[in-house]
Amino acid sequence: MVKVRQDAWSHEDDLLLAETVLRHIREGSTQLNAFEEVGDHLNRTSAACGFRWNAEVRNKYDHAIDLAKRQRKEKKRAVAVAVQSQNQPVNQVEQKVKQTNEVNTVTQPTESVISMDMVIGYLKQVKKENQTSNQSKASLERLETENQGLRNHVSELEKKLTVTEKQLSTIQEDYQVFVQIMERARKMTVLDDQGPMKTPAFRMDKNGNLQQVADGTNN
Repeated sequence: MVKVRQDAWSHEDDLLLAETVLRHIREGSTQLNAFEEVGDHLNRTSAACGFRWNAEVRNKYDHAIDLAKRQRKEKKRAVAVAVQSQNQPVNQVEQKVKQTNEVNTVTQPTESVISMDMVIGYLKQVKKENQTSNQSKASLERLETENQGLRNHVSELEKKLTVTEKQLSTIQEDYQVFVQIMERARKMTVLDDQGPMKTPAFRMDKNGNLQQVADGTNN
């Protein structure tokens, strides 16, 4: 089956990755096997799981990793004791089993304390992430409100600009009419200054031709 890449990792994915890696460490397996198992479960590549573990998850489980390594050593030690018991007297085998039980008894409180530290650390990390998420959400809401306010302001300015353009167009038309009126008034004033035009007078000479009579002559 072709593995499809997924960009986002959820908290559940990270927990599954951590639990699987820790289990493989306790059982003496490799982290590569753990990455492949998680990749099959989450439909991711083992490389993607390894990158996520080393980049984001590993630093949250330092104590758990140390505990898993100690448990792996204890398991190997128990296996070695069992193998050696095949060639040793019964009293020596009992002594080895007793020593192993004592070691387990001593380390049990430590395991409980470390597990509690893990839980507390994880809860603190979740709380921190939730606080960061809430802060980001509040910032996003504030920016969205400011953005909406700016959009409303721009809309109002666009309406005012439309009204101003209409007023300017009206003023330009009125100005053209005013200029035409002033031009007609000026022409009328020039004509009034020149006075009324006199009608020319004519007379007929002895040959029967019309001649214009000069101003002021009656003959």
